[in-house]
Amino acid sequence: MKKGQVLKGIVEKVDFPNKGVVLTEEGKCIVKSVLPGQKISLAVQKVRNGRGEGRLLNIDEKSPLEIESPCPHFGTCGGCTYISLTYEEQLRLKEAQVYQLLNNVLTKQEKEWKFEGIKGSPVQMGYRNKMEFSFGDEFKDGPLALGMHKRGSFYDIVTVKDCQIVDEAYRKILTLTRAFFDGCSFYHKLRHTGYLRHLLVRKAAKTGEILVALVTTSQPDFDRKAMENPDDSSGLDLSLDGEAKREESEKLNAWKDELLKLKFEHGKIAGILHIVNDSLADVVQSDGMAILYGQDFFYEELLGLKFKISVFSFFQTNSLGAEVLYETVREYIGDLNIGEDEPQKTVYDLYSGTGTIAQLMAPVAKKVIGVEIVEEAVEAARKNAEMNGLHNCVFIAGDVLKVLDEIEEKPDVIILDPPRDGVHPKALKKIIGYEARKVVYISCKPTSLVRDLEMFLENGYEVEKAVTVDQFPWTANVETIVLLSKGEVDSKKIRVEFSLEDMDMSEFQDGATYPQIKEYVLEHTGLKVSNLYISQIKRKCGIEVGKNYNLPKA
Repeated sequence: MKKGQVLKGIVEKVDFPNKGVVLTEEGKCIVKSVLPGQKISLAVQKVRNGRGEGRLLNIDEKSPLEIESPCPHFGTCGGCTYISLTYEEQLRLKEAQVYQLLNNVLTKQEKEWKFEGIKGSPVQMGYRNKMEFSFGDEFKDGPLALGMHKRGSFYDIVTVKDCQIVDEAYRKILTLTRAFFDGCSFYHKLRHTGYLRHLLVRKAAKTGEILVALVTTSQPDFDRKAMENPDDSSGLDLSLDGEAKREESEKLNAWKDELLKLKFEHGKIAGILHIVNDSLADVVQSDGMAILYGQDFFYEELLGLKFKISVFSFFQTNSLGAEVLYETVREYIGDLNIGEDEPQKTVYDLYSGTGTIAQLMAPVAKKVIGVEIVEEAVEAARKNAEMNGLHNCVFIAGDVLKVLDEIEEKPDVIILDPPRDGVHPKALKKIIGYEARKVVYISCKPTSLVRDLEMFLENGYEVEKAVTVDQFPWTANVETIVLLSKGEVDSKKIRVEFSLEDMDMSEFQDGATYPQIKEYVLEHTGLKVSNLYISQIKRKCGIEVGKNYNLPKA
C-alpha cells in the first residue's frame, strides 16, 4: 500500500467516530463517511504501521443495509452520515461501537459491569433545537448558498432547504434569508473579507418559541461583486460612515419584517437579533449584538422545570432526547439518602452549562454546586434556579481545575458532563481525590470517556453500569452515561473497626510494600484494598507515605 494509490475495497465495519475499516487487496485502510457493507473506491493518503488512511472517492455499490434516504441532500451535505440506514440499524451500529470501546478498557477491572444497551431518541426527524447555518457558495463564484458544509469540504456550502433533522420553521427561515440576501457578499475565510457569516436558529420543543440571529462582519456590504473586486470604484464605500450604517439598518429591518410574516405550523418568533463577529476564526461568536425584534432569549421546559435560554447558552440540541438522558442520570444516581441516620448529600455538577442537571438533582440533595467556565451560562443557571424555586443550588463561574481548590464543601456525589475532549488530566486528578461515593460521567465522545475511565480505574473506582443515549439521530455522534462507584460492595457500605494494638506487626518491622499489605489484609479480612486507601490509613497512623503513591504505574 502506497500513498496516492487508488484502491477498491469493502467496508468491514465502522468504528467510532465514523471510521470505516475497509478491506482491500493491499490490506486494511481507514476511510471516513462510509457504511458497513459498502463497496468503495478510495485514495490512500498516508500509510502507518502497515495500515492506510484514505479518502473516499466513490461508492461503487451500496450496502445491503441501506435504504432510500429521506433527505435529498444526503451524500452532498456533510451532516448526516447514517440517514440511509433504518433507525433500528443505526442504533445497533452505535451500540456496538460504544460497547467495544468500553469493553476494551473494562476488561481490566475485576468486578462485573453491566452494559444496558442504547436508548433511542423519542423523535428522529425534526429533533434539533439549534442550527448554525453558514453562508458561502456551493462552488467557486457560484450563487449565494446558506446551509451546511459540503461533505469533505472546508469552503463549499450546500443550501439545505429540505433538511430533515430540523422542522419546517427552520426550513422556511433559511429559505427566506438566503433569497433575501441573494447578491450580498459572504465572509471569505482566506481573504477575510465579506459581510454575511452565519444564520443561527434556536427553537424550544415544548414552548415553540424561536430565536433567529444573523451573524455578519462589521462591514456592511450588499454588493458581492464589489467586494470580490475591491478595485472597482463602483462598489459601496465600506467605511463605517452614516450612509453605510443607515443602509445596513434598513436592510436588516426589511429582513426582520419579512421573517415576521412567516407562518409556522408550530412555533412563533420570540426574538430576531443581529450579531457582529469580526473574528478571523470560523466560529459563531459575538463582538456586539442588537435586538431587531422581541428579546434575546426564549423559554424551554424539561422534566417539569423551566429554562431561560439565550442565543449562546449551552443546552442539549435534542430537547426530548435530553429528557431521556437526564432521567437516566437521575436513575443512575438513585436515592441520595442512603440511611435513616445520614443526611442528604452534597452533589457537584461539573461543567454544568445552564444548570439543567443541577436543578434536576436539587430536590433530593442537601446542596448542589455547579461549576461552568462560561459566565453567561452561569448567570442563566442562577436565574433558572431562582425561577424554578430551587434555593439549594450554587453556581460558580470558572475553570473546573481552578475552582475546585476554592470550594469548602466536599462532594458525596459528582456528576461530570465535560466538553467533547473530556476532563483535563489535572482536574481529573483532583476530582478523583475527593473519593466521592458515586461518580456519574456523561460523555458526548466515547473515545474521550474511555481515556478518562483508565485513570478512574487506576485509582480504585469501578464501573457499575453504562448506557448509551441517542441524542443525535442520523449522525455519528452519541451520548454515553457511566456510573462509577468507590468503596462499596453490593451497593452497601461496610464499616471495619480494628485496633493497631491488637495486631501482630512484627513481620512489618522493616517496612512493608503495598503488595504485602494488600495480601495481608486480604488474607486476614477477605477485603481487597487500593493503594490510595492504604496511603490514607498510613497517614492517619502517622506512618510515612511515598509522594508518588497515587500516581499510575507508568
